[in-house]
Amino acid sequence: MTDASKDRAEGKLDELVGRGKSALGDATDDQRLKDEGDTSQAEGKAKQGLAGLKDKVDDAVKKVTGNS
Repeated sequence: MTDASKDRAEGKLDELVGRGKSALGDATDDQRLKDEGDTSQAEGKAKQGLAGLKDKVDDAVKKVTGNS
């Protein structure tokens, strides 16, 4: 698994866990839990964005070096 793929998978997991925490915080009126969920979702989206950036850098390096 490439670093980008790992980041993408971890990001998706963080985002899903965050959604669950946020929903549970809403349901139980627990603002701290909701905030944790919102933070986890943001971290997950950032990791996924980083994965996309890593993919683009790897593609550019391969294009410049001629490696596939």
